[in-house]
Amino acid sequence: MINITLPDGSVKQFEKNVTPYDIALSISEGLARNVLSALVNNQQVELSTPITEDSTVQLLTWNDDLGKKAFWHSSAHLLAQAILQFYPHAKLTIGPAIENGFYYDVDFGDESFGEKDFDKIEKAMLENAKKKSEFKLYPVSKKEALAEYADNEYKTELISNLQDGEITFCAHDNFTDLCRGGHLPNTGFVKAAKIMNVAGAYWRGDEKNKMLTRVYGITFPKQKDLTEYLELLEEAKKRDHRKLGKELGLFAFSEKVGQGLPLWLPKGAALRRKLENFLLKQQQRLGYEMVVTPHIGQKELYVTSGHYAKYGADSFQPIHTPNEGEEFLLKPMNCPHHCEIYKTSQWSYRDLPKRYAEFGTVYRYEQSGELHGLTRVRGFTQDDAHIFCTPDQLLEEFKKVIDLVLYVFTNLGFENFSAQVSLRDPDNSEKYIGSDENWAKAEQAIITAAKEKELPTVIEYGEAAFYGPKLDFMVKDALGRQWQLGTIQVDYNLPERFELTYTGADNEKHRPVMIHRAPFGSMERFIAILLENTAGNLPLWLTPDVFTILPISEKYIEFGEKVLNLLAEEEINGLIDNRNEKTGKKIRDAEVNKIPFMLIVGEKEAENGTVSVRRHGQGDLGEMKIEDFITFVKNEMKLN
Repeated sequence: MINITLPDGSVKQFEKNVTPYDIALSISEGLARNVLSALVNNQQVELSTPITEDSTVQLLTWNDDLGKKAFWHSSAHLLAQAILQFYPHAKLTIGPAIENGFYYDVDFGDESFGEKDFDKIEKAMLENAKKKSEFKLYPVSKKEALAEYADNEYKTELISNLQDGEITFCAHDNFTDLCRGGHLPNTGFVKAAKIMNVAGAYWRGDEKNKMLTRVYGITFPKQKDLTEYLELLEEAKKRDHRKLGKELGLFAFSEKVGQGLPLWLPKGAALRRKLENFLLKQQQRLGYEMVVTPHIGQKELYVTSGHYAKYGADSFQPIHTPNEGEEFLLKPMNCPHHCEIYKTSQWSYRDLPKRYAEFGTVYRYEQSGELHGLTRVRGFTQDDAHIFCTPDQLLEEFKKVIDLVLYVFTNLGFENFSAQVSLRDPDNSEKYIGSDENWAKAEQAIITAAKEKELPTVIEYGEAAFYGPKLDFMVKDALGRQWQLGTIQVDYNLPERFELTYTGADNEKHRPVMIHRAPFGSMERFIAILLENTAGNLPLWLTPDVFTILPISEKYIEFGEKVLNLLAEEEINGLIDNRNEKTGKKIRDAEVNKIPFMLIVGEKEAENGTVSVRRHGQGDLGEMKIEDFITFVKNEMKLN
């Protein structure tokens, strides 16, 4: 007998060679019908895999990310099978599962593949799925594998990098593919399929290699799930921050300025200022000091910090001075500059913590194909701060930063989030700098702080920064998509590399600990996610234009301007629409521009000193005295 430990900690005994499917069946027939894959000792396997020793087992369904991964990886086989039905001379390369669905990279040779083919491929996938063919994984020798794919240079290249004992094929129905495993029990689980689009992709991502056709698809266990997904995509298109940014006049891009370098228009700049002022006020209450650092720094600065070694390839090329032989880089991070600010003075333990904050713009080279609106750019502003403290102060300072991040999320409507403790990859220490002792202290500080703040957390190995572990806040937006926003990092290493010190109570020199934190992360990315989460209907306190005044004729423009000035004196920003247009059109335009309040003024309002108020998306709120409207708006603009 062998012991099987389940995720709830319970232990069940089974005969040797029991399979994950047998274990599911022993729990309930319902689970056995719905289980898709399994983790055995943290390795994903088929449900038919025999278990020969004491093991931990997690049964995976559609509700698990890894369950979806098995579903979509298996679907990639169905896609490849369908492609070969219509294009028997096509050469298959790789077909992994991705965050939403899967793709297969295919060399179609001289034949073309496009939208005209989507329908027939989808139908073929579903016809083959109905056969309920088992996915059978089996080992082959390197010699056999090379012989099987003698006419496919892509597969032979993959096989040539493997050894005997590492190579497996997966077969279902009349189709076989080179594959490592992680499949459904059979094709019958797939009930809905959609080819999403095609794109060009270089073999192995190298532009020196041949351009292949990447076919993207997605599948589901129910047609209803596919319908809901497609509806969600349509809603996502409406919420796309690039579309909203253009419609609302927030930002733009210029080919002459350069790809990935956003231009902030007046309304967008106003939005940024409101966000900066919001955080600035809270930081001042918490004892932060604002600093400003240059947009460039000498290469040696980033060599010292370690950023050049780790990120030099992602930086813009060095800037060389004409005659003096100096070498500068566009700033990729603010932290090295802040370390140098700390070094400008001698500090005692009584002076700490020192909290330096900056809205600092940094630059990183991203390939043009990876740029995406504001979420992936080449120049972006971080709401950066670095706290230099004693080891005894670390835990309390870290918890204060957690409170600050939660304050930001609360006031910006991000209610659905989790905290991810990002630790080192235990199998790849070369990615990181610093001693094991310092890493252990830093990791424990984060885990303890999150526990004391009662934050629900998940631990992810391999996601730490190169200089220290971090607590990442993962936010789900209105469409259920997950984004990493705020981050807090503990760093024992940069203080050592920059030889930072403070004088302790023992009159000896000691190293401070450094906390890196950015509640927004990147201002550009944060605004993109905020726009998509709110569909452009920003919180009232953050809206560039809170109202628009709509005079019903030229006679009432003067009164409208008087109202505009009264509201401006109360720091309520807005505008007046004095175009020679009908009031109905002005209202429709204000609705499209998502302006929260429309203040209609005519003869009655001018006589009574009132405004007729309409609210975006709600309609008529009735007539209000101007002072009552001011009170109403200010109450709604209060922060939590």
